[in-house]
Amino acid sequence: MTTLAEALAPGRRVVAYLPGGGITGALYQLGALAALEDEVPGFHANQLSGYVAVGSGAVAASALAGGLEVQRLYRALLDPADNFFPLERRHLIQIDLGEWRRTFGAAFGAIRRALQSATARPMETAVDPWQEIDRFQDVLPAGLFSLEQFEHFLEAFYERRGVPLSFSKLERPLVVPAHDLDTGETALFGLGALKHERIARAICASASLPLFFAPVRIGGRLYFAGSTGNAAMLDVAEKSLGAETILVVNPLVPVAPGWGAKVPTGHGGGEGVRDKGLLWIYNQALRISEHAHLRAEVALMKARRPDISVQIIEPSRSDAVLFMFSPMNYSARRAILEDAYKTVRTQAVG
Repeated sequence: MTTLAEALAPGRRVVAYLPGGGITGALYQLGALAALEDEVPGFHANQLSGYVAVGSGAVAASALAGGLEVQRLYRALLDPADNFFPLERRHLIQIDLGEWRRTFGAAFGAIRRALQSATARPMETAVDPWQEIDRFQDVLPAGLFSLEQFEHFLEAFYERRGVPLSFSKLERPLVVPAHDLDTGETALFGLGALKHERIARAICASASLPLFFAPVRIGGRLYFAGSTGNAAMLDVAEKSLGAETILVVNPLVPVAPGWGAKVPTGHGGGEGVRDKGLLWIYNQALRISEHAHLRAEVALMKARRPDISVQIIEPSRSDAVLFMFSPMNYSARRAILEDAYKTVRTQAVG
């Protein structure tokens, strides 16, 4: 069996696959890559043969593909006083006012028509109020939040740190997948005709998870995140980027609080995932599904191409409880980075 150090040895075409997983997932990925760089001789996270990344993973990958050093990113995120990557909550949590104005306008119109129908017309000619409810459902917002501010933040960061704004100008190949909303097809930003698109906008499309964020318009089409991690991207690493080793740094594992461990909630320590509420139950469902899909795709890849080494780095399910803390909590951010660094460095030694 190929060891991690052998698989990442200089001279091999190593392609990193970084699935999404929110800000906490990207923190884990940076901590893991920093550990590999310190422990594996000749490994440099910003000098790989290519990167395939989804959502938040694409934020880390774009910085590395643009030549930034993982150690600098790691140190910046450890120190709350370091403004190298000054991400704030306001860059992510921005209500999509246009979508909500449209929804509220439609809601008031539906209520008005239902009331007029019930009071001003004979019962035999009255409009069924359920028709108005159906009409209201069709104009619900496309997403709760907009990623427009995050796009501006990313482009400002790239310009400030010398990272190119388009895929074609990057030092290393980067592929960011998203899905066409109206056809369901996968778009591979960074390849072919999509190589000249702006990186920040493609990342926002890849991060536009349904319910949370509205789809992103690029070149007259609407794109969104069909999943937080697309296991089929292993094929892209192999066929499009010629990988001999695919390094998967995957934060998308189901969380499993250990014995006596408390789940962090806004009202104190909880007993399990349910105590985090609806959004984390949805998050757990995504993690279970994506983790299973990735494992299945890795097995298929190993059976079809045994000459390609697929190395998976991921946290334990009990360690993944750290992802339940707010990423804007600096002590939690430090804990995720340091835990990833420590555990992956131990794994690399083994």
